[in-house]
Amino acid sequence: MTTPHDNGRLMYAYAVLRSGARPPGGLLGIGDTPVHTVAEGPLAALVSTVPTAEFDQPQVRERLEDLAWLESTARAHRRVVDETAAEVGVLPLRLVTVYRDEDSVRAVLAANAERFELLLARLDGRLEWGVKAYARASEDSRAAAGHESAARPAPSPAGAESGREFLRRRLRDRKVRDTARQESDGLARAVHDTLTQAAEESRLHRPQDPRLAEAVAASGAADADGHAPAGNRAAVTRGANLLNGAYLVRREQAGEFAERVGELAARSPALRIELTGPWAPYSFTDLPEEAP
Repeated sequence: MTTPHDNGRLMYAYAVLRSGARPPGGLLGIGDTPVHTVAEGPLAALVSTVPTAEFDQPQVRERLEDLAWLESTARAHRRVVDETAAEVGVLPLRLVTVYRDEDSVRAVLAANAERFELLLARLDGRLEWGVKAYARASEDSRAAAGHESAARPAPSPAGAESGREFLRRRLRDRKVRDTARQESDGLARAVHDTLTQAAEESRLHRPQDPRLAEAVAASGAADADGHAPAGNRAAVTRGANLLNGAYLVRREQAGEFAERVGELAARSPALRIELTGPWAPYSFTDLPEEAP
């Protein structure tokens, strides 16, 4: 039998779903190749073919260092997973999950059937929402500037500030900034606690560099979690990223969750709160510790 690998092609797997579930019609994957399913028992994998020359070892390790290639691959991967997740339950797989042929895909489905079924049952009917909270950078600078102008003594006749006065002023400014940061940190924790109660599960990711967030928003590229905005947006000045959370929410509760985020944003003027999603449940593809 001729396999994709025999023809210079490999099988790229995007997600696991239940056997019988189908991706949206006409869905294209990496390299604009048609997406289809490979079934094994109660499970199926969402796959398309990719060129061996790009995705086989060791070539793919070199490709992963090519940021343009990585961004293009990640965008296509996420598009396939998210468009399918909008219609059926899916278990997203890691970026660049590649197999030799359909038999290899079936073997993996069979070997991991129990784990995959547990995860699909846990994630069925649920989607992921992302919430980021940033300190409003301009407020910190305005507070420090206002305090500085009010507290700074009149200049000496010589127009020079003594070293002691300079150090005192710097310490006052730092105290103002530290106090504002502590208040913002507390608000971000409260936002996360509230949203955790509104969601079925939550995850905290590493804070994102605000400079990266601004570049992402301006370019339309995928963010640090692989999520791509719907379109290009003007860059927005952001302060420190104080919250980078993911929340698992039932489909039917999505509107209520979004409203809750909006309410928190309105009550937290010291924070810039951003909601993204819904996405496939990328952050929830691990089993709880108590699961077998």
